[in-house]
Amino acid sequence: MGALSPLLATRWARHLAIWIALIGAVLLFLLNLRRAGETAGRHAERLNQMERQNETQRRMLEAASTRPRDRDDLADRLRDGRF
Repeated sequence: MGALSPLLATRWARHLAIWIALIGAVLLFLLNLRRAGETAGRHAERLNQMERQNETQRRMLEAASTRPRDRDDLADRLRDGRF
């Protein structure tokens, strides 16, 4: 009774193959989940950067819209103390 019977060996091999496949599937799932998290993090950082750039550009456009039109306008503002 030292050797396993062929039926028992086949059953053990089948169970071992199923367990290996399950462990492999779980590992692949976890690796894919990690990669998806990294991608989401990069997209979030890119979105934050774009929002900061848009805010800066908006402030620049607001400042440009209230600038003096010419030298005379600048002189008038300086005299009135509105600059």
